[in-house]
Amino acid sequence: MRKVIVTEFLTLDGVYEESIPWQKGYSPDDGPFKHDELFESGALLLGRVTYEGFARYWPTATGTGAFGERMNNLPKFVATTTLSSLEWNATALQGDVGAAVEALKRQEGGNLLVYGSGTLVQTLLRRGLVDELRLMVYPLVLGSGKRLFAGGDRLPLNLTSSRDLGSGVLLLTYEPATGTSPERTPGLG
Repeated sequence: MRKVIVTEFLTLDGVYEESIPWQKGYSPDDGPFKHDELFESGALLLGRVTYEGFARYWPTATGTGAFGERMNNLPKFVATTTLSSLEWNATALQGDVGAAVEALKRQEGGNLLVYGSGTLVQTLLRRGLVDELRLMVYPLVLGSGKRLFAGGDRLPLNLTSSRDLGSGVLLLTYEPATGTSPERTPGLG
């Protein structure tokens, strides 16, 4: 059975959106980590916004070597209700996103890697479909922006590893706590 592995860039206050501007000034040593996770994966699972950004950049990117080749050649599964045709080795998930991801997880093959795609990740977390959550936490508080953990969901997690990537950036890896599933907390969200 395939696993869903999520990797996110976050600020200390949980903001994930538009990370490129707020990452400026930080230079964590994340190259080996990003390389390994991509090459250990059998496909990418992306939200529409992340897919569109990646599809604009990666097919024509130069000087990316084996990483770029792997990124371009991996199959991509995209959660979208608005895109009618996809390129870049991509397929739209049909019907209910959760059911489609459950079906993908039952297939043979390598892990399904989710980059960014915050709205998709929130859906997958609520449905209990994330097997591993890798958070690259930057030492920065923005005070506003879209937060990955919002809306009153309670999800117990177990920290499985942590690593200092430099520049104050920590890589925190979590798995859902055994025997738990997301719960709505009354009165929140």
